[in-house]
Amino acid sequence: MTDPSRSPSAPSAYDISTVDLDGDRYEVTQSMVRNKYTVHDGAGDIVLRGKQKLFKLKEEFPFVTGDGDDAFSVKAGGIMDIAGNYAITDAGTGEEVVVLDEDYSLFMENWTIRDPETGEALATIRSKNKLLAALRHLVGAANLVPNKYEIFDADGDHVGDIEGKFSLRDAYTVTIDDASDVPKEAVIASACILDALENK
Repeated sequence: MTDPSRSPSAPSAYDISTVDLDGDRYEVTQSMVRNKYTVHDGAGDIVLRGKQKLFKLKEEFPFVTGDGDDAFSVKAGGIMDIAGNYAITDAGTGEEVVVLDEDYSLFMENWTIRDPETGEALATIRSKNKLLAALRHLVGAANLVPNKYEIFDADGDHVGDIEGKFSLRDAYTVTIDDASDVPKEAVIASACILDALENK
């Protein structure tokens, strides 16, 4: 359950020590060459860069800040995961902050962001359109059919969106309500990871 006493500006147990994402809108774009992503804030400044490590037995996505400092990493819990658990680890503390849990379906992409110790659901990310999600998989052209996702908090209330764009490169706009205590770093990392996995 979401803690109703938590102020939007109060520190959260799910904050990452190396980054401060205090805005409500971010742009995620993919490189033309590989699963490499850049995240801009609302002012157009680069706040994160992420890149999937190739030839790893376990999926791994290290992220750095706009200044190039280690921010956090996302690593799959299983070997060569197509769907499963991905832990976000704070580069500053070495601690797992949240776990991304994909609810695998042949034609849908639904994710749950969980507490790493209790497994408690903190947020969910769900495809907005089942037909559009199925089309992306059936035609094998995830890049050509941008998907759209909704973000819900632990109580099931809508708190944001991930909106895909028509582009030669995969591009997403991530918006999260200021009043929400949903971990923004986890949502942005999820946008990159689900994009990378869909395009395998």
